[in-house]
Amino acid sequence: MRIIGLTGNIASGKSTVARLLAGHGAPVIDADVLARDAVAPGTAVLRRIADRWGPGVLAADGALDRAALRHRVFGAPAELEALNAIVHPEVARLRDAALARERAAGAPLVVCDIPLLFEAGLAGSVDAIVLVDAPRDLRLDRLVRERGLDPAEAAEMIAAQMPAELKRARAQFVIENAGSVEALAARVDEVWRALQSA
Repeated sequence: MRIIGLTGNIASGKSTVARLLAGHGAPVIDADVLARDAVAPGTAVLRRIADRWGPGVLAADGALDRAALRHRVFGAPAELEALNAIVHPEVARLRDAALARERAAGAPLVVCDIPLLFEAGLAGSVDAIVLVDAPRDLRLDRLVRERGLDPAEAAEMIAAQMPAELKRARAQFVIENAGSVEALAARVDEVWRALQSA
């Protein structure tokens, strides 16, 4: 079973590409979904987060208040590192379990959607890397317009990630997402065919 790492900086359009690949029949294991599962109410990971950053990072219903936690860790490298040390091992465990299920089901190829593939040191755990990229100004505009973020906060989130230029050099496939949905779908079709023939 070939494991394809799908990555891209925030607001690059990676989730859209993941949906298009799923439409081709590829099983997609989404790290963001795994991360949400890892911090679900009642989990040990959520208890450790609340112990570390206090009850202010919990919503009234006991779920994680992502915005409150983001304000505590973004722009504070030591805090972000502490959060990653709590969450990443559980996400890795959940990903391994999902990969084992796909392997048992006979899937020839699985896409692991991992936003922080390079930052988390996971590039060596996949067989090929597909990077989705878009110009920084376009990504900033998407964060403000589509996600309602403050421009300064959006710029901070972009700056916190590894520059796309460094990722492009290490990816086997780059999907540019600065044009139409049709152009994006056509490029995903090309990459899908190449992945299947590799």
